[in-house]
Formats: sequence, structure tokens, C-alpha cells
Amino acid sequence: MIDENLIASLGVQDDDTMAMLNEMFGEKAASDDRMESLLTDQAEDLSAGKLIKGKVIGFAGDDVVVEVGLKSEGLIPREEFADLPDLKIGDEVDVLLESLENDEGIIELSKRKADRQIAWQRIVDTTKEGDEIEGTVMRKIKGGLLVDIGVPVFLPASQVDIRRPHNLDEYVGRKVRAEILKIDTERRNIVISRRKLVERERAEAKRRLLGTLEEGQIVTGTVKNIADFGAFVDLGGIDGLLHITDMSWGRINHPSEMLRIDDKVEVKVLNIDHDKEKIALGLKQTESSPWEEIEGKFPVGARVKGEVVNIMSYGAFVRLEDGIEGLVHISEMSWTRRVNHPSEVVSQGEEVEVVVLEIDKNKQEISLGMKQVEVNPWELVSEKYPPGTIVSGEVRNLANYGAFVEIEPGIDGLLHISDMSWTKKVTHPNELYKKGDEVKCVVLEVDRDKQRISLGVKQLSEDPWVEAIPGAYQPGMVVRGQVTKITNFGVFVELEDDLEGLLHISELADHKVENPQDVVTAGEELDVKILRVDIDDRKIGLSLKRAQWGDATGADGGEGGGGGSSGGGFGGGMDLPSRGGMDDHGSMGTDKIEL
Repeated sequence: MIDENLIASLGVQDDDTMAMLNEMFGEKAASDDRMESLLTDQAEDLSAGKLIKGKVIGFAGDDVVVEVGLKSEGLIPREEFADLPDLKIGDEVDVLLESLENDEGIIELSKRKADRQIAWQRIVDTTKEGDEIEGTVMRKIKGGLLVDIGVPVFLPASQVDIRRPHNLDEYVGRKVRAEILKIDTERRNIVISRRKLVERERAEAKRRLLGTLEEGQIVTGTVKNIADFGAFVDLGGIDGLLHITDMSWGRINHPSEMLRIDDKVEVKVLNIDHDKEKIALGLKQTESSPWEEIEGKFPVGARVKGEVVNIMSYGAFVRLEDGIEGLVHISEMSWTRRVNHPSEVVSQGEEVEVVVLEIDKNKQEISLGMKQVEVNPWELVSEKYPPGTIVSGEVRNLANYGAFVEIEPGIDGLLHISDMSWTKKVTHPNELYKKGDEVKCVVLEVDRDKQRISLGVKQLSEDPWVEAIPGAYQPGMVVRGQVTKITNFGVFVELEDDLEGLLHISELADHKVENPQDVVTAGEELDVKILRVDIDDRKIGLSLKRAQWGDATGADGGEGGGGGSSGGGFGGGMDLPSRGGMDDHGSMGTDKIEL
């Protein structure tokens, strides 16, 4: 029953109100009795670390006074009751007994630790490894994130997403769904994985998506990653590769010039590999190709202007319009200039005029020319330098087969070694010329199509083998000469400048000679007899033994004899006997060797 003094103070006279107050205060008294009985019962079995029931009996500054049935009360910081903003005296709370009595004689209690223990037990009782949970990311810690799912749990950085995020701070404060990887009841530790949940969901979405996607379909996706070769686009469960070459009809150096992570893009499905679960995407294919009407825009032979966008060792790429680039090969840059590298002629960003040479629509290639904008000087060469024209020029370069002579800027003629001397055998042009020498030549031939000019020096004078040599050297004559070269088959004798004859080993002496050096020495002067003068082959055959001992039959030269040149000799190689030498009439044997 309610206290009569309390009824009097409230001024209650109505019977119904009196009954209601008796009922309400009677229930509270009963609850208080039950609480006191509970506290009395648990006081008999209290120990540190135990989860117990407590009763709020008052407030002391920033602390809440809680009775747990012991001889003294405990104090708990009010901040630990943040989840109970309407806390009042008489409320029942769960607390953790940390110490029966500290140095100040106060029982140490904790509501926060009690809440955690209760939450932990609830998690253990209601979930298991593999279950899906949801929580709020509390903060970033070493190695990952701390997530509140009722108790703090650990989300490793490697398990946050399929690709490890660069910045974990962006997840703080966000709600995340994850899968429980491990529950360690002894250490009260739980590890979760958002990545595993995402992978499972993506695998399910991938199967559904692969069943609905078709080549040629236009889809919308999100850029998830960017690499040098392209970008990966999430289509909603599966990533497709958007290669850099399929991003734009024009030239781009890096995908980041067009895309950023998390950009929404509309792409075309180019190819689907169901076995490897790979999808190729195209961005430029969502627009019409500028190559479709290329032949109408840039017909072969048309003069157009463009910008140099790239320079390679073999040529320069010129952009004619967005998505249309052509190559000016290094060989198409100048008619006459010797271009070693395209950068000698053009620079990046420069505007140039070019001529369309060829179009390959299937390969999307255009060949361009710069030199075709100007008149081809070789078209005038044949008129300017007809055969027989005397020209002078500087030796620009030497090759094994001749010398290149520049007869005007950019126009070279070839002076072949066979056209350098009528009588001297030239094995390399450096025997007569060096770079920078001024040379007088005669034009022998002009090939406009191949852009070649043949030059000659010997043609500036008469051929001595036509009249001079046959008139001065006749079979049977004895002449004086100097040994210039000794070989195993004979001796070369210089009769005059650049004119040599061959003294075969069989014509050195009237006995068999094994080594020509046993008979003659280099530089020695000899009187030799002319056996044969071959105008067609430009050879003179000589004999030493016939000059010394005389030979009535050899005076006419017969059919034999042999002559030739080597090193500084006159004209071509010569055929020489391998054995037997010449017969009595100066004729050579039928077995021959090539010199």
C-alpha cells in the first residue's frame, strides 16, 4: 500500500486515482524488492571479471553511482552510458566487475566492457565463420581497418576489395558488408573479408552477365583501373579490357588522357571469350570511323596540309584530321637531299604540305610524300646533262666499285673503277681519288627512272689500245721494262706508265724455272721480247729468254704469248698456262688458269 503521508501531500481524494497510485507504487516496490534480492544473491558469488547486474542509485559529478549488492557502491563514468541518454535512478544496468575494491575503497565497474562482452557473446552465439555481416568502419589501424559490428573486428587491407585500395582512409565512417573469415574465441578476435563477399557476388553477376552480353552490344561501365596499355571497365560483375588502340580514332599517348578511375563510359562489346571469361571493349567504335570516306576526302595525288605528330627513325607521321594520320617515309622527304633522320627536315608540331601517294583502307594506312610537292630535278637531268657532256664535281664518297661525284647539289654521278683508266687496273678508287677531290668527267649515261648518272674519266682521252699501243708495241720487238710484280706463274713488267706486260715463268729462261725470283728481282730493268699484243683483251705477252738468246720463229708472235696486269696493270685479268708455257712460236698451251 502507498504511504498515507504521501497521499496526503499529493492531495488525492478520488477513489479511482487512489487505486491507480496504490497499484503503480506497489509494482515499483515489488521491483525494488526483486532487485535488492538479486543484488543480495549475486553478492555471495562475486569475483573480478564477472558480468553482473547493477542498480543506479545516484550521480556524483561526471560519474554514475551503481549498487551491485556489496558493502560499497561502484562509480562508472557517465560517458559509458552514452547509449542511455535518459538514465535515471533505479535503472537496472549490466556492468563488469573489474575490482572488488581499489585503494580508495571503491568498487571498480565498467558498463562499456560489459556491453562489449554481451555483444561478443551475442555474436558468438548467433554467427559463424562464412556468415555475412554488416558494420561501420571505425578507423584505420596498422594493416587494415577496424569495423564495428557490435564488437570491433579486423578487416585486413588485402581483404578490403578485389584490388587493394591506395587509400584506406576513404572507407572510414562507411558501412560495409563483409564475410566472417575467422572467429578466435580464446583471444576474442574476429577477422572479416569484404573482398571475399565482393568476389562471390561478382562471380554470380559475371555468370549472369556473360549469359546476356553479345558482341556488338553497347553497354555502360565504370573505369576501375588504368594501365599503360588500356583501361579495365567494370560492366557490373565482370571487367572488360578497353585497349588504348580502341579508345580513339586519333592518337593518344596514354589512356589517362581520356579516362579517369570511376568514370562512367559507354562502350561497345568487340569480342567475348567465354572460356577465358575475357571481354574486349571499344570506345571509338561507338562512333563512325573517319576511314569510311577516306578515299573521297583524301584522294591519291591530292595536296593536303597536316601537322607532324610523331617522328620515327624511318619517317614522320602527319595528322590530316582527327583520327587520320599518314606516314611520310624518309625516302619521300627530298629529291636530292641525303636525309639521315626525319628530324633534319621536320619537327614535331610543324605544319607541312604533303601529297597523298597511296591509301590502304583495310589497314587504315596512308602513304604521304613531301618531295612530290616540288618539281623532281631528275626530270631535268637528262636534258641538262646529255651523254657526252663534260662536267666537274667533288668526290663525295668512295665505294669498292667506284666514286660518287656531286655534279650539282643533290645530284651525284657514279664514276666506276672500270671507267677511271684505259690502261691501269684500278682495284679500289682510293688509288686515284680521295673525298673532296675535284674531278673532271664526261657523262656516259643518264637513267632518269633509277635516278642514276654514269660518269667516266678515261673517256676524256683516246683509247691507247686503238692505235697508240698496237703501233708502239708489235710482236718481235725487244723493249726495255721494269719488274713491278713477281708471282708464282710469272713476272709483270712495266713498259711505260700504267702499261704492263706479262713475262710468263716459261719465258724466263731456256731451262725449267721453279721460282721466278731465282731469275729476276722486283725493280730490276729487263730487255724483253714482245710475243703477242692482244687488242681485244688488252694484254701483252713477253719473253726474256727469247730476247737474250734470239728466236727466229717467235718474231711474228704466232698465236701464243700472253700478257696481262695485276695490281697497277692495264685492263682486266688474263688467262695463263698452268704448265708447258709457250711453244716455240710463242703460243700458250690449252690448259689455263685464271689470273
